[in-house]
Amino acid sequence: MPSTVRLVLCGSVDDGKSTLIGRILYDSRQVFADEMRRVAEDSSRHGTQGDAADLALLMDGLEDERQQGITIDVAYRSFETARRRFVVADAPGHEQYTRNMATGASTADVAVVMADARKGVLPQTARHTRIAAMFGVRQIVLAVNKMDLVGWSPEVFQAISSAYGTVADETGIENVTAIPVSALTGDNLTRRSDKTPWYDGPTVLGHLDTVEVGERDAEEEAFRMPVQYVNRPNPDFRGYCGRVAAGTVSPGDRVRVEPTGVETQVASIVVWRGTRQRAGRGDSVTLTLERDVDVSRGDVIVDAEDPLEVADQFQARIVWMADEPLTVGRSYLMKLHSCEVRATATRIRHSVDVRDGRRLAAATLGLNELGVVNLATSRPVPFAPFDRCRALGGFILIDRATNATVGAGTFTYPLMRASNLKWQEFDVTGEVRAGLKHQRPRCLWLTGLSASGKSTVANLLEKRLVSEGRHTYLLDGDNVRHGLNRDLGFTEADRVENIRRVAEVSRLMVDAGLIVIVSFISPFRSERDFARGLFEPGDFREIFVDAPLEVCAARDPKGLYAKARRGEIRNFTGVDSPYERPERPDLRLDTGKLSPEECVELVVRSLG
Repeated sequence: MPSTVRLVLCGSVDDGKSTLIGRILYDSRQVFADEMRRVAEDSSRHGTQGDAADLALLMDGLEDERQQGITIDVAYRSFETARRRFVVADAPGHEQYTRNMATGASTADVAVVMADARKGVLPQTARHTRIAAMFGVRQIVLAVNKMDLVGWSPEVFQAISSAYGTVADETGIENVTAIPVSALTGDNLTRRSDKTPWYDGPTVLGHLDTVEVGERDAEEEAFRMPVQYVNRPNPDFRGYCGRVAAGTVSPGDRVRVEPTGVETQVASIVVWRGTRQRAGRGDSVTLTLERDVDVSRGDVIVDAEDPLEVADQFQARIVWMADEPLTVGRSYLMKLHSCEVRATATRIRHSVDVRDGRRLAAATLGLNELGVVNLATSRPVPFAPFDRCRALGGFILIDRATNATVGAGTFTYPLMRASNLKWQEFDVTGEVRAGLKHQRPRCLWLTGLSASGKSTVANLLEKRLVSEGRHTYLLDGDNVRHGLNRDLGFTEADRVENIRRVAEVSRLMVDAGLIVIVSFISPFRSERDFARGLFEPGDFREIFVDAPLEVCAARDPKGLYAKARRGEIRNFTGVDSPYERPERPDLRLDTGKLSPEECVELVVRSLG
């Protein structure tokens, strides 16, 4: 059976990707011009379809890409030669669909990068190359297409090859094979062209048929298997299902469960209709263990002699895929192998200029930008650097509010502080501190527009609770900016960091046994969701202090709305910066209709 090679076909718009794949798909079936005529004649005479579908595919592929419209998804196609089976991910060339290029590159062995001989290396050509390198592609075929339109000039070919070589060198890709082609005529795709006597290299298909691909031999790798599902159909059987990501495993092998570190032995390898004595990379199996240990989805079973790294802080390379920028302090859902955790960017180290690879200072990452960031996860996770194991080193980031994929990335290494810092357990716990105060500590998070009444309600609420003997602390947005957050402005990134710090402080105060009242505009749902995620269920209450914008502007005790509308204040919530209303607050206070005292009464009643 031929081995399988996965390709990603990429490049800028109109470079000829569809034409190239159409020609290769057809020519790889060894059907030539006379056969095309025969198929067409047979089809019209007998109404047969058979190979006529191939003919139609070729003719469609030869249409100029501009006549085909924009393809949003990655199109997967396949073809075979005597030696190999190829699975091709055809990525759209348009910049707004860079995410699709990342999807195709994430599993590719080889990238075929198209370049129009008339245009040379474009920014999208470089962007696709950098994404391919980020996702571990180390074999590149540079197809310099439409050479027929530049008279098969060797000087043009050499200039483009040299320019692309600079891009490849900057990304660490060493294996680049440049080939002058015409996808329209098929020259140097599947057959050597007599129009390039100055070129003595391989054809595109000839090179793909022999290029070295693949990871290290499975025998040289340590065993790793992410647990996708715990199968317990009856009390007498417990199996751990997953696909082997690296190495091999056999019954009797000693293994370790990460991140807990518990060790045991493999009892059996269960597959459909039986058992096996050995499983290797790519095999989907169910492992049973010699003793009953705590294993959950997202854990990784590994060779006990070669443990996997576990950390909660990393450096990673990221390609950002959303209109809303990646912002330090904002919480996202991270999915890596079979594990899901909350993740936050703690620092954007730099973005990358896709044209020349320069490192640029950046406070955020925008749509289609590449960068290097520090990430922190809500709990330690088992992983491997991507260049060691693709299956354990790649991840995606998901917007927790919309469930949309907003970023994809690869781990480079854990941050040193992640392995040096350990959570220290103490005998005096939050429960002990709460017992001393005879109360249930909580975080009461008041959110709303400026002048909605948050500070007024918060002040009266704290007075009421203190009069009842409760232990409290009030964190007000303006007051905190005089000290803890005095270094922050009002950009979106600063607002996110503002809330992150306050949320962390609030969590510590709740652990101290206090009822914490937080009075902050906190305009973004994602940051309020992040704050909620720091607390145990029921310990965080989102209280929406709701007043219409026109009511808030009419009150305007600080004159801020008037200044913002005159352009004297920028990034003012409700004027030129958005406020995202809570969708399901724990309590809503309509301060346009209720007095502050009535609002306080509602809050106290809700506490029980």
